[in-house]
Formats: sequence, C-alpha cells, structure tokens
Amino acid sequence: MTRFYSNGKLLITGEYVVLDGALSLALPTKYGQYLEIEPTKTNTITWESKDESETIWFEDTFTISNSTLISKNPKNPISQRLTQILLTAQTLNPEFLNTGYNVISRLTFPRNWGLGSSSTLLNNIAHWANINPFQLLDKTFGGSGYDIACAEHDTALTYQLQNENRNITPVHFNPIFKKHLYFVYLNQKQNSRDAIANYRQASKNNLNAISEINTITNNIIACKSVSEFNDLLKRHENIISNLIQQPVIKTRLFSDFSGELKSLGAWGGDFIMASSMENPEHYFKAKGFHTIIRYQDLIL
Repeated sequence: MTRFYSNGKLLITGEYVVLDGALSLALPTKYGQYLEIEPTKTNTITWESKDESETIWFEDTFTISNSTLISKNPKNPISQRLTQILLTAQTLNPEFLNTGYNVISRLTFPRNWGLGSSSTLLNNIAHWANINPFQLLDKTFGGSGYDIACAEHDTALTYQLQNENRNITPVHFNPIFKKHLYFVYLNQKQNSRDAIANYRQASKNNLNAISEINTITNNIIACKSVSEFNDLLKRHENIISNLIQQPVIKTRLFSDFSGELKSLGAWGGDFIMASSMENPEHYFKAKGFHTIIRYQDLIL
C-alpha cells in the first residue's frame, strides 16, 4: 500500500486579491488528508472517503475502460468531480490508472470546516499520478493555488502570482502573541468558486488595494505586538470590505467583541481569526459558535 498526505490551509492575508497578484500569507494546518492506494489485478477502482471519525461519507466503484472511467453512480456530483480529476490526471500522465486500485481517502478534520478537503485530495492524487499538482489544479478546480502550496509545505509561506508564475516563499511566522489568537468556525462552509465569481463581478480597479495588502502582509509577518497586529487586521478587513462590497465580520455579527476579528478565505463562512487578550470561548459559544481553536492547536 502507498500512502500520501497533504496539509490543510488557512489564508491569513490576501483573500480574493491573491487572484490578482497580491502578496499573501498562508499557513498550513495540523489537520489534513491521507490517501491510501492499493493496486489490484482488476479493471476497477473502489473508492471510499472517510471523515475524521472514520465514517464513510462517499463511496463508489469506477470501471476503467479505454481511457474512461465508468461510475456506478454517474449522477452523483462527487463521482462526477472525482472522475474529472482522475481522467485529467491521466491526460497529464498516460501511464496513470493502468491497473485497478482500492483507494481510501481519510480526512483528519470535519469536511465542512473549509480547511482544504478539495485541495488536499487534489494534491494527493497528483502525487499518486506523479504529476504537477498545480497543473492538475489549473485543469480542474482553478483558483490561485495557495492551498496547494500549503498542502506541500510544513511552514508558513508567502504566495504571489506574478506573470503566470507562482512565487512561493517559506517564511518564519511564529508571533510572540500567538496565545491571544484563536480560530472560530462560523457554522457554514463557503463555496470558493462562487466567492471568486462574486469577487470578479464586484471588484473594480484594485491596484491600490493590492499594493496596500502587500504592505500589510509584510508588516504582519514582522509584527511584534498585539496592538499593531490588530491595527493591521482592521486595515485589511476594511480594504477587502470596500472591494467586495460586504460589511466586515465584526460589524455584521460581533460588534460587541473586545478585540479584533478577520475573515479568512471566502467571506461569510468557514473560519475567522480572533485576536483577544482574554479567552473568547464563552463569548462565541454564547452566540452559537462552538468551534474555537487556539492558534497553536491548529497551525503547524
């Protein structure tokens, strides 16, 4: 049996504008996804996807026939997407899928958390197929690719698209005030593709915004105090708010929060980051948000 593993991800700065070349800070997480591959002497791929509790949430059998895959559940959207990924991988490496397999994917986090259930799967499949994961991304899901970079790295990194190049630079980001940082799940998963489409419709002339985000990203990496960090988060929130024409999360849901809040990734769902001098668990739980994770418990 062959086993692959990819890290989950959180985008700390540059959400949306990372697509247009902004310098962004991304952090791989302690949670991720495994992919276990066992070759068989058949012409079928039996697939099981398991969540963090080992519960099977998806399963299918695919018959390999003349460079195509025939699903037992062809109308299932997950089967359709998986077929697309596997066949695309095969076009990038014609030697891929030359026999049958038993495959098990295992998430180590709840799949509604938005930590990269798709990107970790894509990265694992790319390594299984011995192809470039960014090429596979471009031909399937699309997007900036910062999540693939996190899947591949065990350290914080900056990510920037420049002239069709992906500039990935590992950085030292271990804030001395990390004991005051928390991640809060907003009880709903956002669709990244929909969020990107909405951003494209709403945003105009964002060159000045990108320049400001670049500066904020560098300053956050170098930041030494909670107060400076909070100011940078607030500036970042206001810039993105103006671009996508949505209120910041603090105004929308947590106006009485003592500290600073920042949306991560697509606004309106997944995780936010909370900077608070006091443990904010009671505050968020009283408002119905029960997944609050300390920085050091989530970030690699």
